[in-house]
Amino acid sequence: MTTDLAMPRVRSATGASPTPGPGAGALRDRYGRVSTDLRISLTDRCNLRCTYCMPAEGLDWMPHDEVLDDDEVVRLARIGVERLGITTLRLTGGEPLLRKDLEHLVAELAALDPRPVVALTTNGIGLARRAGALAAAGLNRINVSLDTLQSDTFASLTRRRRLDDVLAGIRAAREAGLDPVKINTVLMRGVNDHEAVPLLRWAMAEGVQLRFIEQMPLDAQHAWERSTMITAAEIRARIQPHLPLVEDPADALARGSAPAELFRVEGTEHAVGIIAAVSKPFCGSCDRVRLTADGQIRTCLFSRTESDLRGALRGGATDAEIADRWLVAVQGKQAGHGIDDPTFLQPDRPMSAIGG
Repeated sequence: MTTDLAMPRVRSATGASPTPGPGAGALRDRYGRVSTDLRISLTDRCNLRCTYCMPAEGLDWMPHDEVLDDDEVVRLARIGVERLGITTLRLTGGEPLLRKDLEHLVAELAALDPRPVVALTTNGIGLARRAGALAAAGLNRINVSLDTLQSDTFASLTRRRRLDDVLAGIRAAREAGLDPVKINTVLMRGVNDHEAVPLLRWAMAEGVQLRFIEQMPLDAQHAWERSTMITAAEIRARIQPHLPLVEDPADALARGSAPAELFRVEGTEHAVGIIAAVSKPFCGSCDRVRLTADGQIRTCLFSRTESDLRGALRGGATDAEIADRWLVAVQGKQAGHGIDDPTFLQPDRPMSAIGG
């Protein structure tokens, strides 16, 4: 696989370049990419059982004493923000809303200096009753996973009948001012691929931004096959006859490390994103680094190696020593995820244990 490593501009929550912190540029890898976006998994547990993620019975969850507590999450985030130039913190899982103290944690992270953008990726279960409190605590952005508008398809995909709860959560997020609410959708052949246009029409009517994401090999069952994946080109081809999409010149200039290529529905201001993580990888502009719920640094979703920060944290290491470990980990970041390489092996951890 050939990876274009040209350095882009980085698009912030407002579309402007974020203000560099004291450690700006610290997490620079050997290819010149700089990590400024930290994805923090708060738990590997989930209240859905999506067929493309985990088996019906769930997985062997991490013991609670292995999961970072609030103080540990905040300390590692503070080191990232103050010393290493992290400007965005995205809370993921599993399902991060299963963290009962999430509002308190968001407030602690929003209080860091320099102030990072705080975002959340969720399946939306329980969001309806918490969106307002999360926004008040300092949450800036939210992404909600939703693959279908059909209740039976939702039940088949997730093994739970909770579609109405997710839709209520999306509405609550909008009402709380978390704008734009972004919807993450994975189309699967023969399952929900016929819903591309209805989903986009719904998103336009609801005032949310739909983002189609190619299905990636991160399922616990290791059943992913490229031949069944709906590609970004196919997604656009399916939508085009019904809702013509036009490229946004402004987005082309400002996209930077953002994974979604944005289009406008012709004749409207409605944007739709398409993330071609497999067919058109954007590894060359990647600015992300991941912290798992048990305190391991991963430099790529598809890494087969990790660097332990929890051991250092609980072993009495200083902030400087932890930062040094982090720097070494990022120096080892690979040029690309390598899905097209014949020797590619799916990571041992599934998506729920890595965090998006």
